[in-house]
Amino acid sequence: MPSTRRKTARLTADDWIAAAFDLLTSDGVAAVKVVTLCQRLKVTKGSFYWHFTDINALFEAMAGAWTDESDSYLRGLTELGTAPPAERIEQMTKRLVDHRTWARESAVREWARSNPTVATAVAALDNRIFEVVQDTLVELGLGAADARIRAGLLVYAGIGFVESRGSLPTPTPDQIHKMIEIIFD
Repeated sequence: MPSTRRKTARLTADDWIAAAFDLLTSDGVAAVKVVTLCQRLKVTKGSFYWHFTDINALFEAMAGAWTDESDSYLRGLTELGTAPPAERIEQMTKRLVDHRTWARESAVREWARSNPTVATAVAALDNRIFEVVQDTLVELGLGAADARIRAGLLVYAGIGFVESRGSLPTPTPDQIHKMIEIIFD
């Protein structure tokens, strides 16, 4: 007699990574455990070990996925090269007010405090963002030294915004736009 059990789709490594990011974002890195993930996904540990040798392999995959996601975002900004530079800056600031973006960014930055691999990825991304902002400001007509100082203001403010989210008032997109105008005056 054939089984009446309905077959479910097999989880992929990306499914595990997404679930781990959801857990990281909601509960912090200490909550990301095989048992907890299995409970959330309603599967056995065997499913996890089919894709990852251990929790550290999942963490490495998460760090790689986050880096790829961030690189993709930066490529998108670079591809906006035909758009006016001020529009590129505007796109970066809009990303800061997106709840999903800042929540994940904040969680990854917290994770970086205890994981050297993630810390290296965060530092590399911060430096790439700094370069993109600085280059964009040079395109706007600022000299190299002035562009570097203003890029620092923008990038440091962005990181501060992510880190202080929830403890300070959240600026609206219009308020962020006005902050940028002040930097350009």
